[in-house]
Amino acid sequence: MSRAMSEFDHRYNMLIERFASVPEPPFEDAAETARVWGRAWGCDSDIGRLRAVLMHRPGEEMHVVEKLPLIPELGAYGAPESGAYWRGEVRPTLAEQQAQHDALANALREEGVEVVYLKRCAPGRHKSIYTRDSSFAVKGGAIVTRMGPKIRRGEEAPVTETLASIGMPILRTIHGTGLMEGGSFAWIRPDLAVVGVSSRVNEEGARQVEEVLRVQGARLIRVQIPGYRLHIDGAFVMIHHDTAIVNPSTLPFVFMEELKREGIRMIPVNHEDPSWAINCLAVAPGRVLMSDKVSPRTQEALDRAGVSVKLVPYDKVGLGGGGIHCSTCPLLRDPL
Repeated sequence: MSRAMSEFDHRYNMLIERFASVPEPPFEDAAETARVWGRAWGCDSDIGRLRAVLMHRPGEEMHVVEKLPLIPELGAYGAPESGAYWRGEVRPTLAEQQAQHDALANALREEGVEVVYLKRCAPGRHKSIYTRDSSFAVKGGAIVTRMGPKIRRGEEAPVTETLASIGMPILRTIHGTGLMEGGSFAWIRPDLAVVGVSSRVNEEGARQVEEVLRVQGARLIRVQIPGYRLHIDGAFVMIHHDTAIVNPSTLPFVFMEELKREGIRMIPVNHEDPSWAINCLAVAPGRVLMSDKVSPRTQEALDRAGVSVKLVPYDKVGLGGGGIHCSTCPLLRDPL
């Protein structure tokens, strides 16, 4: 018996040695991801040539907004018990929002971008149009977030279903008491990212994101978002190699100093711009989709920096609290 077992062990060991496990290349290697998962999923920047993006066309869930009472002291519509709210006193029609969303999707297709739509919308989740927040892409796959306010909790399930249906790996789902929303995550370079800590992102959420990035050899900067502002993409968006558009009045000074040390050129928005004009999307290095309400002065500054701009009407959707950047979640970019 012992001799037979010894022979078996010997052959088994030889088998394992010849067909050993292979840790290299790493999971997020582009060729490895393409071989195993069908495509080189993920992003290592916010400016690489955009190949696929996740969006949600506003639909029946927007009718929730029509039923919200006006809160005069806030100048907004809302129902604290459900968490549903609409900024400001102007509520555009669903048809107006759909028309502008369709125009943005068509502009992306004209740039060669594949538009993937959510398979479904969580009932009543009228902020689902802002797909940037419910997930974001890193090297090799996606991180599904955990939304902060009540009205957004529940968007995570449809985005998970959609990503799974197209074969995109999910590297992490923020869990426990972590809070994270994708509008407060940004790539600066393939080895450097930033997260804005705010009422929508806590330290535990940032720590979980950092764990994923550390495995990939990328460093995460934390920035404290001032006051009750929500996301970093309201003040900082990368638009070209070593170039960002910023709102210096709402971006922390220490972060701007860090950007200077990292060699990032900052183009400030003009005071004439609406607050969400900075909420633009790079579809390639130096090529940006931006709201048509951006001021001529900001357009001139971008032109001098070698950035070409395609203007897209998006003010009706912007009334809901998010712009072009908020409404698009990149799934696949060419690596830098």
